[in-house]
Amino acid sequence: MSLTARDLMEPDVKTVSPDDDVAAVFKRFARYAFSGFPVVDDDERVVGIVTESDLVDLFEPDDETLWIPIGLPPFVDTLSYQVKRPWADLDLGVDLIRNADRPISEVMSADVATVTPDASVDDVLDLLVGDDPDINRVPVVDDGRIVGIIARQDVIRAFRDKRLE
Repeated sequence: MSLTARDLMEPDVKTVSPDDDVAAVFKRFARYAFSGFPVVDDDERVVGIVTESDLVDLFEPDDETLWIPIGLPPFVDTLSYQVKRPWADLDLGVDLIRNADRPISEVMSADVATVTPDASVDDVLDLLVGDDPDINRVPVVDDGRIVGIIARQDVIRAFRDKRLE
């Protein structure tokens, strides 16, 4: 007997809404030991996924270099110094306050890899070990609605259990 997504999935899926704000999702990450949540609409349809790295991206500048203009008017734009601050000195509290009310729909990834309950374990493995290193979990959908989720450890556990039978 071959395994399917239905055999591997966890049916009790913790999700967030596209309207949830960043602060609420931070609390969910603190409450549950997950590195990502499917984002579902009111009809339980998967519309995105939000990961810890999506939220970290809110607080990491693209370049850790700060450019500070110096001089007196009218010469303010004529000279600037480059200052490299250590990451430990960045004030994440300011960034959290600035982004706390932002809806998660602005932060999430809308392109979500999903499988159906009847998908083979090979299909699931292809997604988990594919070219996108950010895929750590795969939502299982039936008619677009979430019915489960498969994390990498679920697949590993299933193979271990089959081997022990």
